[in-house]
Amino acid sequence: MTVTRNILVLGASGLIGRFISDDLRARGFQATGVARKFAAGQAMSALDIELPIMAMDAAALASLLRDHAVDVVVNCLGVLQDGPGSDSRAVHRDFVARLLQAIKESGRTIRLVHIAIPGAAEDDHTAFSLTKREAERLIATSGVSYAILRPGFVIAPAAFGGSAMVRALAALPLEMPAADSSVPFQPVAAEDISETIAWLAARDIDDGAANAVSWDLMQQQPITLGEVIEAFRRSFGTERSPRIPVPALLLGLGVMSADLVTWLGWTPPMRRTAIAELRRGVRGDPSIWMAATGLVPKTVTEILGKHPATIQDKWFARLYLIKALIIASLVVFWIVSGFIALFVSYDAAANILRTHAFPAALVAPVTVLTSLMDMATGVLIAFRRTCAFGLIWGILAALGYMAGAAILTPDLWIEPLGALVKTGPAIVLMLVALMMLDNR
Repeated sequence: MTVTRNILVLGASGLIGRFISDDLRARGFQATGVARKFAAGQAMSALDIELPIMAMDAAALASLLRDHAVDVVVNCLGVLQDGPGSDSRAVHRDFVARLLQAIKESGRTIRLVHIAIPGAAEDDHTAFSLTKREAERLIATSGVSYAILRPGFVIAPAAFGGSAMVRALAALPLEMPAADSSVPFQPVAAEDISETIAWLAARDIDDGAANAVSWDLMQQQPITLGEVIEAFRRSFGTERSPRIPVPALLLGLGVMSADLVTWLGWTPPMRRTAIAELRRGVRGDPSIWMAATGLVPKTVTEILGKHPATIQDKWFARLYLIKALIIASLVVFWIVSGFIALFVSYDAAANILRTHAFPAALVAPVTVLTSLMDMATGVLIAFRRTCAFGLIWGILAALGYMAGAAILTPDLWIEPLGALVKTGPAIVLMLVALMMLDNR
């Protein structure tokens, strides 16, 4: 039965928020998706709106709830780790406090559906989990009608962050350390989350079965991270591929590097908090949820069997980790090549111009300028905000070098080491990086 309800989905550009916004509309609900910004690749409905949601005070939020005649608010907002532009306490705890106040001040009877995290409170050690749990306590004592949903590892048609990392591990010949592979890791289908929210939205506000509930949403059967990855391997057809164990030391270095590049604006999935939460495991008891709603969660095999891996899925999974390697190699390529020409082999670089009848007065300025330009290109590529510009500039600069060499120093094209010939593949690599730059 379709019930008319106006649902406001906060964080509608995220993995869960994007899926449930679309799915609830397909079920007949008026679902308005709200996000600070939707990615260019995300198909926006007329119901999707961009708002600086984190900057809105309780009065502005209350006005939003009234203007859209909201019956149900679904809060999918969350950040994994503190960093530039990300404050877990502000997003998880402080915003929820304002949202609860807004619901009370809106003059409407509203049910809050809050997406939380599974696991016991005593296992909370990261800022992510601690602030998430603080939000739960605020909700439980607010007097607002609520349902707290604690989904396991979410599997959806889209993938980014941790869900993309699991796919990458399944597609590449890599084997996680045994200690990490053996942690509990109960998954849930995104559609099971959406169906649960639809069930809640269809209930009257005074229905005790849908009020003040906290449910774990995940498959019943115990399963480990390694087994989840193995299920993806079967989906990708890579289950028989040889595998290289990932040393714990190398994994640790990767995590340190990931934490460092967050200061450059990147959000890699294997940061310190992600590893801590992964090693904590994903576990819970879905029996209370199942008994209340009558829903039977899909197993990981059923989820993946319903959406078999396509060639697009396989390409994405194989290239997901390679993307970081490509960006890093281009940064090193441009910065190091400029540094060598300016500080290590300045005379050799300048002599290339001198020996080809370049005006003597311009040799030093051109050598210094091109070296600085190369290093600046690398720096631009290193920062997420300027990476696209840096890649485009790098392509144009490389084409300029090739054209200039063809005019001024054509003999360099047949130089034994093939320096100019190798510029072509570098341009192609920058083009590949530019095409892969989107995260969503």
